[in-house]
Amino acid sequence: MAINNPYQTYQQNSVTTASPQELTLMLYNGCLKFIKLAKRAMDEGKFEAKNTNLIKAQAIIQEFIITLDQDIEISENLAQLYEYIHFQLREANMKNDMAILEEAEGQVKELRDTWKEAMALVKVK
Repeated sequence: MAINNPYQTYQQNSVTTASPQELTLMLYNGCLKFIKLAKRAMDEGKFEAKNTNLIKAQAIIQEFIITLDQDIEISENLAQLYEYIHFQLREANMKNDMAILEEAEGQVKELRDTWKEAMALVKVK
């Protein structure tokens, strides 16, 4: 008989009960977590861990690209920004370049913070 991990159960419930807006925020936070883990692994010379975490971050950015609503005017600009971030993550991974990775991290943070502000504005109305 398997014993459920309470933290894992909580995480699963958080995802299944979250609104689409909250899920987007969770994805931004997840991407930042994977970038942070990749930076740490890069510092420690753990290239397999760096690669694994950067691939996870890239997958999140790809998901953002795929799920953009092309009927919304800003989607084209967001797609270009996401493509650039995805490119930076690949370059940082291939070249082990911390500066490129930090630039990508800054862009993801800015997108996440903007998303949080938008969510707060919608709640106020």
